This record gives sequence, structure tokens and C-alpha cells, in this order.
Amino acid sequence: MFRTGPKNLITDVAGLKVGNSEDRVLKSGSTVVLCEEPTVAGVQVLGGAPGTRDTDLLEPHNLVEHIHAVVLSGGSAFGLDAASGVQAALRAMGVGFELAGHRVPIVPAAILFDLANGGDKDWGRFPPYRDLGFAAAQAAGEVFELGSHGAGTGARAGNLKGGLGSASTVLDNGITVGALAATNAVGSATVGETAHFWAAPFEIGDEFGGLGLPSPMPEDARKLSTKFAPQQKTPGGNTTIAVIATDAKLTKAAARRLAIAAHDGFARAIWPAHTPLDGDLVFALATGRSEVEIDAATSIELCAAAAATMARAIARGVYAAQDADGDMVPCWRRRYGSARPA
Repeated sequence: MFRTGPKNLITDVAGLKVGNSEDRVLKSGSTVVLCEEPTVAGVQVLGGAPGTRDTDLLEPHNLVEHIHAVVLSGGSAFGLDAASGVQAALRAMGVGFELAGHRVPIVPAAILFDLANGGDKDWGRFPPYRDLGFAAAQAAGEVFELGSHGAGTGARAGNLKGGLGSASTVLDNGITVGALAATNAVGSATVGETAHFWAAPFEIGDEFGGLGLPSPMPEDARKLSTKFAPQQKTPGGNTTIAVIATDAKLTKAAARRLAIAAHDGFARAIWPAHTPLDGDLVFALATGRSEVEIDAATSIELCAAAAATMARAIARGVYAAQDADGDMVPCWRRRYGSARPA
């Protein structure tokens, strides 16, 4: 049986800390996952519109074996500056690889589009994301806020507010798996017009309401519920960006396989997912703190846990989103706050 870690956050994976920073007027923010020591990493992109930094170096055949942090940020392409802020913070902490007398932190990043969400994006000459990244790194700890915080501050999932979500799973063999997701998807995390989450079969306890799946399934369950009205001609921007992590010992190739498996959690939690208009991406981190090496049989359980944990993280982010002045869509609690299990 799977169970959650003590915090039910990605930081239940030993060796990781998370920090958020946001600007409420901007309606955007950044989130960083800091690695306490250089960490094996991989990545898999399955959406058709990604925005990334330093993802090529995570290919298994490329030189760099370890990284120091991962950044998820709002701001579309402007948000990639958040990684520079995290680099600056890490360098000041003395973190990074020594190369020819210089310290270079390795900080891959991915962004989501939240420019058209009602926030004030008139930031002047330079976008604020480098400062947001720096502040997120300084705020990193083992406990952090979910919902409308960090990279999830201005996110939208279908016709509800999106948000930053996290979850963890402890396998029977003691391995911990954690997920972190900023959900800003074209598709919806809920079934039709109901309050029920697509991720319900994987929910542990009542971490996103305990509603289960609707019974019977509504007639509109298969209907695509997206951000776009049929007459809307401009597709806008979207994307769910996420991190899956484990304390097992993995190679770079195995980390990429874990990222691939975690994408199944997108498909379990969002309908539709991986569209040409989403930049869906998963980073994978393997701290190795448990010292457990994965065999073929264990890898199946690990990959299943990655998908289930990611689905839960996505649902928790939408469930925890909060209302703010000027929002263009309601949060789940405002629309369905009175929903209770039957």
C-alpha cells in the first residue's frame, strides 16, 4: 500500500528544499527546487509549446551528470530569467561546479504562460523574474505554500484557477517519491462541470476534497472543457510544468524514464493533456539518499508511484488555489466550496 510522507510534499524526498516567490500585482511568481548536493536529473517534454533553459544538458549522453536546482516560473519566456536569480543566490552560497577558478551552479528551468491573467505586466525596462528567482532561492525550506503561490500564482487550468501542487508517496520498500506541479493547462482538472477531480482514483485521504469520481459519470465527462470558447481564434498560452523526485539511486537515463512515467500523471489528472498548445514538461531528480538501487521489478512500482503522485500533485494545486482581485476565472473553492462527499 502506498502512503504519503510526513509532509505530503516533494520535500519528503531527502535532500530537497523548495522556495516560492510571487508578486500579487504582477499575478505571477517563481518556484525553485534546491538540491542539498549535486543531484542526478533528467527531463521529458511532451507538450507542443515548451519554454526551457539548460534542458539539453540533461540528455543521458551529455557531459553534465548532476545539477544544483530546478526552476519553475510564470512569465512565459521572460520567466526564464528566474534561473539567473537562482544561480546568483547559489553562487553567493558557494554552491556550483568549480571550473577554471569559477563556480557555476547548474539550474535548468521551465516556464508557463501567465501574461494574460489580469496582472500588471508593465514592469519597465527589465522583467522582475531574476529578482523573483533570487527571492525564491532564499526562501527555500522543507515546508512551502500550495495553490496561488510561486509559479502557480497566476496559473489557470481550463475554466478554473490553476496553482502549485505537491504530493509524496512512500513505497513499501521505503523509497520516497515526490511531485511538484504548476498547472496552467489548456484542459480541465475536473470532470465535466462537476467538482470531482480526474485524479480521484489516486487520492490519499481527502487531500483534494475526498469527493471520489462522480457516479454515474456525467454526460459531459467526455466533452472537452478547455480555456477556449469555440469562437475564440487566439489560442493564448498554457503549460503544466513539474518535477518528480525520488531518494532512490538512478542514472541519468533512469531519471529520464522516471520523468516519462510521471507524464502519465498529467493524463490521469488533466483532460485533455499534452496538447499542441501546452508546453508540458517534467524534470526528474534522484537524490540517492536512500541508497536503494532499482532493479527491474522495483522500477515498475517506482514508475507507477511517479504517475500517481504527479496526478495527486496536480489536483492539489487546483484544489488549493485562492481567489485574488482581478481574477479572470474562479478558483475551485469559490465555484465548488460547498461540495462534500456523498
